Amino acid sequence: MEEYKRLGDDGLESEMMKHSKALLLLSSDFGTAWNSRKLVVSKKQQLSMYMGELLLSALVLSCSPKSDQAWSHRRWVIKSITGKCSALQEILGKESELVEKIAERSKMNYRAWNHRCWLVSYMTREQVLHELKKSRNWAGLHVADNCCFHYRRRLILRILKDSKLENASPGYSVEEVWKEELDWNEMLIKRYIGREALWLHRRFLSLCWMKQFATDLHDVSCHSELKTSTINSFNSFIDNELHLLNSCSTVPDNDFEDFQVQATFSATYILWLTKQIPEFWSEFQEKLTIGNLKAMLSKVCPERSFLWDSLID
Repeated sequence: MEEYKRLGDDGLESEMMKHSKALLLLSSDFGTAWNSRKLVVSKKQQLSMYMGELLLSALVLSCSPKSDQAWSHRRWVIKSITGKCSALQEILGKESELVEKIAERSKMNYRAWNHRCWLVSYMTREQVLHELKKSRNWAGLHVADNCCFHYRRRLILRILKDSKLENASPGYSVEEVWKEELDWNEMLIKRYIGREALWLHRRFLSLCWMKQFATDLHDVSCHSELKTSTINSFNSFIDNELHLLNSCSTVPDNDFEDFQVQATFSATYILWLTKQIPEFWSEFQEKLTIGNLKAMLSKVCPERSFLWDSLID
């Protein structure tokens, strides 16, 4: 590298690229080898060389799917070609597919999913909606992997952000996206008993909606029809969550602990919900029997009875 920097010889450049490739296939996180390639590619500024780096890093990841340096190198390439490549959106789509394929073989690979989350900021609105729809099947088959739900949360946050722009696309309905995701999440909760990742995702969805609800309530006048409609929508949401609690709180008499875990998750979710909107605590008291909730928590998880007392009181 020092000799190449000093002389800039094409022969040395070829040697450095050849040997760095061999080194990286042997040691995927060899930072000096990656940096030597960046030095050459940055100097040449040729799109074909940038594409070659994507191919090499994909080859490295096929052997070492959790290589931090390889994923970082791909992000460097994408940053470098942004604004210079007309096929950037197509490349982003292939990047998303690559993460999904690697995640299928390498479970709980948060480095791969972090890379996919990073891609969201470069996507168009149409791509974000497409990714949200496309990733649903994978997430539905891997409900224990919180990484894929974190990716969906990143996509939804991008949708929320774009919806606040003045030039937001027609038909870009945040309410529809939120309701569809909430219904899908409920279906998974009832199908896959006792999966914490699903309940964490529901907390995110509920929190997003409550923030939007609070904003809408401040934006409308005290006696407007819109305010009444917003409050009715809130009450409908609360009723639905309480119905979900009732459906998940039954613990059949069997040897499996999944139903007990499900009951605990559902009850603690409702407790969490009451803490987020204390101004509507009276409405909760009317619809929720606190004594029954406390009894259920003490039954399914007696070792935490002190925690339940402190939270409910």
